[in-house]
Amino acid sequence: MERGGLDGHARLTQERTMPPLDAKTRGRTSRGRLRALDAFLCRFERPLLERRDGPWAHAVFVDVGFGEHPWTTLESAQAFRALNPELAVVGVELDAARARAAQADADARTSFREGGFALPLRPDEPARLVRAMNLLRQGPPERVPEVHRTLTRYLLPSGLLVEGSADATGAVMAAHLLRRGVGEGAELPLREALLFHTDFSLGFAPMLFRDWLPRDLRRRVRPGEPIHDFFSAWSAAWQQARTLGHTHPPDAFREAALGLSARMEGVATDPWLLSQGYIVWRPKGGVCS
Repeated sequence: MERGGLDGHARLTQERTMPPLDAKTRGRTSRGRLRALDAFLCRFERPLLERRDGPWAHAVFVDVGFGEHPWTTLESAQAFRALNPELAVVGVELDAARARAAQADADARTSFREGGFALPLRPDEPARLVRAMNLLRQGPPERVPEVHRTLTRYLLPSGLLVEGSADATGAVMAAHLLRRGVGEGAELPLREALLFHTDFSLGFAPMLFRDWLPRDLRRRVRPGEPIHDFFSAWSAAWQQARTLGHTHPPDAFREAALGLSARMEGVATDPWLLSQGYIVWRPKGGVCS
């Protein structure tokens, strides 16, 4: 029996009878909103982006819900093709008019298609990376795992799903990093890590990220929840850093991250991450749902 009391057959039956998950969004975005996410993926998921053996030769990057303008899709395509010049990119948008308008930016390696979480991919287009940012902020949190399972099915084994939120300019971001497993049960996403980023334009305090947490975690920053323990430890480390004189936001961020790593397992302390405003939390056993 799986967590939540449903076995696989019962869960699938329930999902088929539930209302569709897709919902149109305002679609407003800005250039550069996801540039920090692109930079992180280029640095730490380079093998995933570069891989060309077997089915990976045709594996695509899918950007779900690119919005009114495909700016972020095109920016990601440029960044990722610096590593893999032949990478095929598919932008997916639920709004038919937006999908049609984006055709003006299509080329031989970049396509834009109408669709939702049931991705409009051909059988010969497995996904290596699926990004679904700023799509689930208003949906029911209990259905987020269903979206994760749906999107993970399009990934090749070890492929990555990124799902989360960023503010309008990309100053603050938080996202799930979910990995498709290998072997039996591979379609179930592994909740590998949480990624946080700030460019410090809004200053820094750990609770700055709370309103931008993925939908299934945002209302769970309360006692008794692992995400509450994480933020409590981060806030304590931040307060200690400030007490020691680290008040400049980038300096406070770095020192708080180091203090957090001493309090919580799985917090990365890579110098590049900390200098650029990233926190990656990979708890043993994955991020609790």
